[in-house]
Amino acid sequence: MLACSRINVNSVSLIDSAIDIRTSGGLESAFEIIVCRACHDPPCARACPTGALTPRDGGGVVFNKDLCDGCKACAQACLPGAIHFDRSGLPLICTHCGVCSKFCSHDVLELIKVEVL
Repeated sequence: MLACSRINVNSVSLIDSAIDIRTSGGLESAFEIIVCRACHDPPCARACPTGALTPRDGGGVVFNKDLCDGCKACAQACLPGAIHFDRSGLPLICTHCGVCSKFCSHDVLELIKVEVL
């Protein structure tokens, strides 16, 4: 999470990460990774009333912060709950850059290309 915030928004803060890693119920339980699943028909983009989110070739979305009004309709439409918000109320959405997997010290995260049939 820190690698994501440092590389993508020049901050060292868990709040500024587009990926969220947390336990599913205590220190000894499994971890959950909450991140954009790169939908091919992203409900977040369909829900965006201003066109700030547009589908990206290959899945996921491109975010245009100049068009965003901070309504949070995208987050309500996101099934895995993968849209996080920065301190100003704008969405942080994973761009699938791979920096989280590169810096994961336990090799838990991996960025792979999935072929859609």
